[in-house]
Amino acid sequence: MKFLLVLVVAAAAALANPIRPLANDFVAVGESPDAQNSPLYTPSILALPGGRLVAAYERGGTARAKSAAYAFIRTSDDHGQTWTQRGALRMSHARVFRAGKSLYYLGQKGDLQVARSDDRGETWSEQVALTKGQSWHQSACNVWHAKGHVYLVMERRTSTENKAWPVGSLAPVLMRAREDADLTQRDSWTFASERVFSDLIPGYKANDLGLDFFGVPFYAQAYPDRAVVATAPKRRTNSPLGWLETNVVQITDPNHLWFDPSGHTFHLFMRAHTAGTGYAALAKVVEQPDGSMQTQLEHAPSGKTMLFLPLPGGQMRFHVSYDAKTKLYWLLGSQATDSMTRPDRLPAERYDLPNNERHRLVLHFSKNMVDWCFAGVVAITPSPKQARHYASMDIDGDDLVILSRSGDERAKSAHDGNLITFHRVRSFRALVY
Repeated sequence: MKFLLVLVVAAAAALANPIRPLANDFVAVGESPDAQNSPLYTPSILALPGGRLVAAYERGGTARAKSAAYAFIRTSDDHGQTWTQRGALRMSHARVFRAGKSLYYLGQKGDLQVARSDDRGETWSEQVALTKGQSWHQSACNVWHAKGHVYLVMERRTSTENKAWPVGSLAPVLMRAREDADLTQRDSWTFASERVFSDLIPGYKANDLGLDFFGVPFYAQAYPDRAVVATAPKRRTNSPLGWLETNVVQITDPNHLWFDPSGHTFHLFMRAHTAGTGYAALAKVVEQPDGSMQTQLEHAPSGKTMLFLPLPGGQMRFHVSYDAKTKLYWLLGSQATDSMTRPDRLPAERYDLPNNERHRLVLHFSKNMVDWCFAGVVAITPSPKQARHYASMDIDGDDLVILSRSGDERAKSAHDGNLITFHRVRSFRALVY
């Protein structure tokens, strides 16, 4: 009887104390002037020494008419409570980062574009192009600093043959520059060689993929078009497999199977579009003796190629930050809860396929980029339409500062939100167990 009483008390305590979000409260850094026609995208955040925060985001839709600026850079000197606009530019998929004594904002407007600040984000130069006649893609993913250099990834679209969502036509390109160089100059950058996703899998373009036993792709593909998955209560389609939104890290543990003692190997962790959940895409870049960089695929000790790697939230854009104090990688991403629901039975307000859930922002940590421990829910909304997703983060002392692509009840969809929200996870290292 006593044992049963203990169980009842424990059950009641569990019901009374569900997992509480770490940072559900927010400050709106950006708000769309027209929620239905001008969504907000690509949040990027940077914490500077001395306490200043720099944030950036872009407007889409009707906000890009004529010659109007649609990318905005703001700063905060009161820990994110208030924000002042500092820059207004015209580029997409951009991130703000520090290199040497300068700040940079690097994205694309077809070609790669970059602007520079030499006064901690107070003022910004005109944007300049780094490439000519190309088409690029990305999100505000992470930046890696090593050996006096800065490393980041942009993704070049290599073909227009794919008429669907063209993530199979992307080549993630690791870019390297010296910290003390002028990164608005093309000659300051070295670009890695390219590997295109659609070239990696036998039978990709014939829709007879040489993959089996682990359910990829989850729904059929119909290259070069979309495959219809459901028509009621709304049309839902699946685009061909691909990779996108690349983070770059180095393995720092000498005991790790993929550790490179020379320090010349960089691993690329990408969102994997498989139409399912739980997988990221993986590649690596190895610096050569002549300074060039070669993009390759990684392998397991068995010799098998590891294009796909289990990763919580790998089906959606995620962000990786490395904390040198704990020697842990931190993963900020989206949590899927109902990807096995039949597509024709999803509520109409749910965006896209069942795996495309965007309203639960969660945090994990890992010592090896393979095995992940759940740290907590950062933010969650009452409706799958009110997104908290596509977030960027940085370490600000003992805290994580996070900028999320968000939406409330006015948003057009979970994909096309009307807010950019700032969140702070305090004392994040205390979440380690």
